[in-house]
Amino acid sequence: MSKPLRAGGEVDSWCTKCKLVLNHRVIAMVGGTPVRVECSTCMSHHNFRARAPGEKAPSTGISRASSASPRSRATSATKAQQAALDRERSWEKAVSGKAVSEFRSYGVDQTFAEGDLIRHKKFGDGIVTRILDPKKVEILFKDEPRTLAQGLTD
Repeated sequence: MSKPLRAGGEVDSWCTKCKLVLNHRVIAMVGGTPVRVECSTCMSHHNFRARAPGEKAPSTGISRASSASPRSRATSATKAQQAALDRERSWEKAVSGKAVSEFRSYGVDQTFAEGDLIRHKKFGDGIVTRILDPKKVEILFKDEPRTLAQGLTD
């Protein structure tokens, strides 16, 4: 039988700095569960994590009876995918058929108007969908809309 956990005791936890499951000292507990720990290797303090990220919890043998949660997750995933498809379609509609010469290279020192076609080094081709303020614009790129700076001078 293992010792009961207590503040000041030791426990194995995922260290967010070392990126390993290592020995930690318990700093704070809520009920019988450690919530804050200190890594014995790098001395960093962080929340208690029993497992590495992505590692599944040990199976308890009890199946979930709730059938609503998988359905709602599937629905939200479908809604997110649909929203992404809608954004991509509107981007394609705005950009398709435009001449290469119509695109302006993006620079933070330039100012833009709604409907301007932009060519960004990292994000690709986009269209200015709205001016948020004199220093910010929202540009719709193929993957997602992004807020970028404009009109900045040294």
